[in-house]
Amino acid sequence: MRFTAIRWLLGIRAFTFKLSLQVKLILSFVFVIFIPVVLFSWYTLNEEYASAMKELTETNENVLEVEKINIDNNIELMRWTGQLALSNREMNNYLQIEQFQDTAYVLHIKKDVVNSFQYFLFNNPRIANVRLFTDNIYVNEIWPVILQESRIQDKPWHDEVMKQSGVPWWEIQENVALTGAPSEPSQNEPFMTYLQEFKYADNVTHNGILEISMKLSNFFSQTFDSVQDMNSQLIVVARGGRVFSLKESPVFEQHSAEQLINSVKLTSNTDIETVRFKVNGQSYLAFQSYIPSIDVHLINMVSLAETMEGINHSRVRYIVLILLLVAFLVLLSYSMQAMILRRLKALRESMQQVRSGNFNVEMPPITGTDEVGELAFHYRMLILKINELIQEQAARHAAGKEAELRALKNQIDSHFLFNTLENVKMLAEIEGQYLISDIMTSLGGMMRYSMEWKRDYVMLSDEIQQVQHYVAVMNIRYDGRLDLRLLIAPECIKQESLKMSLQPAVENSIKHGMSRMHSSDGKLVITISAVRRDQACVIEITDSGCGIPEEKLDLVNRMLRMEESAYQEVRQLFVRKDNQESNGIGLRNVDQRLVMSYGAEYGIQIESQEGSYTRIIMTLPYRVMGGRMDIYD
Repeated sequence: MRFTAIRWLLGIRAFTFKLSLQVKLILSFVFVIFIPVVLFSWYTLNEEYASAMKELTETNENVLEVEKINIDNNIELMRWTGQLALSNREMNNYLQIEQFQDTAYVLHIKKDVVNSFQYFLFNNPRIANVRLFTDNIYVNEIWPVILQESRIQDKPWHDEVMKQSGVPWWEIQENVALTGAPSEPSQNEPFMTYLQEFKYADNVTHNGILEISMKLSNFFSQTFDSVQDMNSQLIVVARGGRVFSLKESPVFEQHSAEQLINSVKLTSNTDIETVRFKVNGQSYLAFQSYIPSIDVHLINMVSLAETMEGINHSRVRYIVLILLLVAFLVLLSYSMQAMILRRLKALRESMQQVRSGNFNVEMPPITGTDEVGELAFHYRMLILKINELIQEQAARHAAGKEAELRALKNQIDSHFLFNTLENVKMLAEIEGQYLISDIMTSLGGMMRYSMEWKRDYVMLSDEIQQVQHYVAVMNIRYDGRLDLRLLIAPECIKQESLKMSLQPAVENSIKHGMSRMHSSDGKLVITISAVRRDQACVIEITDSGCGIPEEKLDLVNRMLRMEESAYQEVRQLFVRKDNQESNGIGLRNVDQRLVMSYGAEYGIQIESQEGSYTRIIMTLPYRVMGGRMDIYD
């Protein structure tokens, strides 16, 4: 798969190489505008869709919340009605009588107790029925409130109510009419019924069942309200999967409520959950919530047909606008680039003549202050510069020949100087002037080392030998008061070093150490040590001179890597103050060479304690010449 993608990309690249510049410019111009427009349109459509869905979700969730509030209110009303019915003392006494009562007592119960119940019903029109079904054989039925329990013992919910032991049970009944009820109208629409067992005074023995009924259209008022959104409809799913809703709703024109509910996985979550699904290509959005107190699922079913149709119309509009924009961009790009490429073609023809070797080509009359005009101007200057360089190269070739002759002459002169020093050395040995002979040996070694500069990198041992020669020569001037001590770790003998990097440091130590000598014997001890520290080689040149004052030491360290202009200003201050060339230019040059060769983390650092010592610390990357790490010719 990966190689297929690579071959595909290479094929596209090869195809684009074959296209003309004008086609490439048109395509690039179109894509530069087209891609942002497409991305913006895609983003706008997504935002429009997200905004529509967010508004749709908020609206329908609010509808569901309002219905839940209505349901809670109706539950409280029916519970309160049940408490009122069971808390009536005279009613309880009548239901718990233990013998038949006379007619006067029965009439009293009907007039004073039962009629108050009916008065309560008249003031609460949402309550359809309040019935007390008792199994007490001594109780006379007082229609329509006090009835014998035998009338409901065949109801499917009777046993469930008995199992609750006084806890309310909610049941949706298709018909609450009682068989054999005198002059009771047929009630075929569904009812939500509140059912609760009540007991005798011992709170153990069963006495009867309280039934409170409310029409389902009143209990779920939003669900059965015909004045609502045409694209949404509330659905109630009771036990056993029974579905109750407003069947005339436009949402159910293509699919019934039962078909839609079968596509929704009902949950027991009391919070609102959102489910999106399709039935035969039609998109729906379902907002569901479970109401455990009455054991029903409340679902707000939303048809997305109208919403998706609006989004599709917007998508078509954007596509048409994008196509028109692309066509306009192609025409505009073609007309603009035709003018630009006309001048570029003239430049190309001129460059072809230059490629064939004709540097006296006549430049095309291309003018203008834009990029093409500027390119033509620079091209004209380039041709003139090439002609100048050809002339300079011819002159430089002649000068090179002359320089080779001078270099050969200088080589002959240096050999003559070395031979002369050897003759003086041999003459000093014959005459017994062994000190002069040693001086000539050291001086000859220094001159040969410095003049034979074949490469910039040498072994540390070579640098130390050069320092030894230098100290031997300087001891003639200082009457042997220079004491050179070496502490070189074996692994650092072949350490790569820049040529002529140690002598300036030693020279600096001698110059400043001997100028202000403070030791009792007048000797200056110079110690050179070299150790390996991880991947670095640290070389320290320490002298026992007078040291550097603390306020001056910081400035001297900063001078090593100052900008050239700032360094020259500070150097002049030192010259005027000390009246001497104590500017550290040798150390600065060595530090700059180290930085250019190895990087800014390497170089020179100076430490000192006034009246005690001065130490020059040189840090190099650990590299062994001729070893495994680096091989040098």
